[in-house]
Amino acid sequence: MDARKLIAQQLLDDPRVAEATRLLQAAVQEHTADLKAQPASPQQTQQLQNLLNEYANLRGNPLFFPYLGSGTGRSSLVELVDGSVKYDMITGIGVHAMGHANTDLLAELVPAILADTVMQGNLQQNVESLKLSRELVALAKRNGAKLNHCFLSSSGAMANENALKILFQHRPGAQRVLAFENAFAGRSMVLNQVTDRPKNRVGQPQTIAVDYVPFYDAHADAASLHHSLRVLERHLERFPEAHCGFIMELVQGEGGYYGAPREYFVALCSLLKKHHVPILFDEIQTFGRTLQPFAFQMLELDDYADVVTIGKMTQVCATLFSEEVNPKPGLLSQTFTSSTTAIIAARWVLRQLTEGDFYGPEGRNAAIQQRFAARFEALRQKAPDKISGPWGVGGMVAFTPFNGSAEAAKRVLHGLYDAGVIAFVAGQNPARVRFLPPFLSVTDEEIEAACDIVDQVMLSLSWEE
Repeated sequence: MDARKLIAQQLLDDPRVAEATRLLQAAVQEHTADLKAQPASPQQTQQLQNLLNEYANLRGNPLFFPYLGSGTGRSSLVELVDGSVKYDMITGIGVHAMGHANTDLLAELVPAILADTVMQGNLQQNVESLKLSRELVALAKRNGAKLNHCFLSSSGAMANENALKILFQHRPGAQRVLAFENAFAGRSMVLNQVTDRPKNRVGQPQTIAVDYVPFYDAHADAASLHHSLRVLERHLERFPEAHCGFIMELVQGEGGYYGAPREYFVALCSLLKKHHVPILFDEIQTFGRTLQPFAFQMLELDDYADVVTIGKMTQVCATLFSEEVNPKPGLLSQTFTSSTTAIIAARWVLRQLTEGDFYGPEGRNAAIQQRFAARFEALRQKAPDKISGPWGVGGMVAFTPFNGSAEAAKRVLHGLYDAGVIAFVAGQNPARVRFLPPFLSVTDEEIEAACDIVDQVMLSLSWEE
């Protein structure tokens, strides 16, 4: 006897659902088809300012940008409540990789709207959570990494917190963590200690001891590797058996979009393995945006991956880990995994990554970076005192403005914003301007238009040290 078709499937198969989905897509496409970059409406500017003032009072501090979205856009274009339309080249610091008002994604999300609950979590998971976990593990293991397990969570900080909990339980008696200088791991009480920004933890108690290792310096190369190894070895010898693991960003995100060659990481990882110290690759920002789905895959570091964290563009975050460090029941738990909408969106994102032509030296991610880099290099040739590289990797793009001071970067960011391009800061000494374009949807024409604005703003600004 055939299994009875579930009521949920009967609902999704209802032709009225398909027709409603088609009508929703058509409405969005119709109303956003003519969207183009434009300045604010004078009549709505004061309305936006009033809302921003109210919001600043409610949250205690003002927003970094005067950004309140209207709720619509198209690809990199986003409409604000003051009527302006800007090129969003930071996408919520990498969250909106699919772009604004993506109608293909909209169609995928209709089942989430019809689902019985908004959130999934500890006691009640729907089948989408299982499918997402299965797909993440398969993608992580495709080149041989031993990442057999996946725990979903609703934020990148929670994914990193869970990773550290796993590692501390795996190494009883450990009290310390290893991390790179300029690391950014999150803003929780523990992760604020790992994040190498003392100003972020003013007035906060120390929750964990962190030993920092200098990151790769492309200008020093061999000397840089020797220096990092020497510092790492000194930490391991000074605190034997005391480290739960080393949390590594393979391309530093908040640190300024700096990477390192495979040989650098192999040398460090080999030393860590010699001392039986687990390795945690923090891919909250890099996942999906380099020349392979995972940066550790791009660098062929699969054999060294004990724990890997992902987030941002996946909508749902995750901690992937090997059987060797699999924690005891009860260590990882939470009320919310995430919303059904986010879980279904995550599956759609993964499908784009695996079915699209994004990876390898000829993939879309490389092409996006090359297009930005060519424009930045051309600008540097015209005004070498105003912009310098490196220009990032894949869908993680950056430049150093003027002297690399925080004040210069902030001035450039606000100049770009006023002119119609949204970017953000990364790094310190130097501070850099970074872009995380919506690489699943952004067009070459949008990139060129945004770069035109970058040229105009940088050439119009002057800076004296």
